[in-house]
Amino acid sequence: MAEKKITFEESLKKLELAAEKLKAQDTSLEDAITNYEEGLKHYRECSRILDEAQQKVEVLTK
Repeated sequence: MAEKKITFEESLKKLELAAEKLKAQDTSLEDAITNYEEGLKHYRECSRILDEAQQKVEVLTK
């Protein structure tokens, strides 16, 4: 079964959630590392989506 592509907005929301969890005062080191890794994954996904959009805009404006 094909995996559903995550939208920019969904990935950004998950990135924000991971950042909020990292800011929590009672976060253990293990949880902080997990949240950091999760946030990094969503940051990269947001960047990838934005890069694709930029490339499409560049093609359309040429």
